[in-house]
Amino acid sequence: MTELTTASAPASAAPAASTAPTAPTAQGSAPAGVTHPKTIKSFVRRAGRTTTGQAKAFEDFGPRFVLPYTPAPLDATAAFGRSAPLVLEIGFGMGEATAHIARVRPDDNFLCCEVHEPGVGALLKRIGEQGLTNIRILQHDAVEVIDHMLPPGVLDGVHIFFPDPWHKKKHNKRRLIQPPLVAKLAARLKPGGYLHCATDWQPYAEQMLQVLSAEPLLQNTADGFTPQPDYRPLTKFENRGLRLGHGVWDVVFVRRN
Repeated sequence: MTELTTASAPASAAPAASTAPTAPTAQGSAPAGVTHPKTIKSFVRRAGRTTTGQAKAFEDFGPRFVLPYTPAPLDATAAFGRSAPLVLEIGFGMGEATAHIARVRPDDNFLCCEVHEPGVGALLKRIGEQGLTNIRILQHDAVEVIDHMLPPGVLDGVHIFFPDPWHKKKHNKRRLIQPPLVAKLAARLKPGGYLHCATDWQPYAEQMLQVLSAEPLLQNTADGFTPQPDYRPLTKFENRGLRLGHGVWDVVFVRRN
């Protein structure tokens, strides 16, 4: 899988846990000792080889499903050819979970940001193979997409699954889930819209829970972590981790009215 900051399901190994951890007791905008970078960035570029099949998918399906980045508000109805609830996904890796969710939720539109070219090609290939029509891809930094293409109150949901955990404490500041980004996302959710994050790294899960809990526009849907929503599938990496006894944590918050 991609090693982008917004990667979907990296093979990181969270500590074994039989039950979900409780919420951290310390309150604040970020966990103690963890600062956020001055400039938010949703990814780290890495090298990767695009396969012949992925390249063909770019050729066959890219013109329809890959949107150009433009620093202007997105006309989602025109982009998708219909009016429907809009869900933003940040970092879809190779697109396995994205394609599954789009298939089981055909009435929703999914705007998906990923910069890793093999991952974009892989998702385009899945779109073609599965006949999906409710996905559009922006191969661009999600933060700039949020800042310039998504006005306040436009989103019905946000998915951030298995972002890079940046395990070492000195690198924690590189983590995607930080107060500035969460504030941007919360402002772009409609009242009642949701933000769903998942990780297989317990310290990051605790940071996610604390940062989201500190955002005044958001409210937790559970008392701490939530059971895995039925629309999010188990990826092959997640299944492997579960067989090894690793934990997976989901958090789902909603925008207050």
